[in-house]
Amino acid sequence: MIGYAMFGTNDLEKARGFYDAVLGELGAKRVMEFPTGATAYGTDMERPMIAITPPHDGQPASAGNGSMIALAAASRAEVDATHAKALALGAADEGAPGVRGELGPQAFYGAYFRDPDGNKLCVFKVGPA
Repeated sequence: MIGYAMFGTNDLEKARGFYDAVLGELGAKRVMEFPTGATAYGTDMERPMIAITPPHDGQPASAGNGSMIALAAASRAEVDATHAKALALGAADEGAPGVRGELGPQAFYGAYFRDPDGNKLCVFKVGPA
């Protein structure tokens, strides 16, 4: 259903370096680059992607209030590693890895951070450890 989600950036090269490393923890890589600077990341062209771009209107990018992109991880260890990588690259911590909600077979294990442009992301795994 979702093809891709996009964040604006004010420093394309910094954002590319951040997302190359952070999304690499989840097995994603650059799958498309456009002359405008827009860069899309994914595991392949058939699955949803996340993209970064300088704003088309030439105005400064700003983080959306209440906006967030959630990235699925294969394991809780991958959640931990991705969150740690993001923080090591200058992301702001918005919530350490841990179980949110009821403990049970469909427990939600997630971690939250903001990229260098202030955009909020979650990396999560649903299910048992």
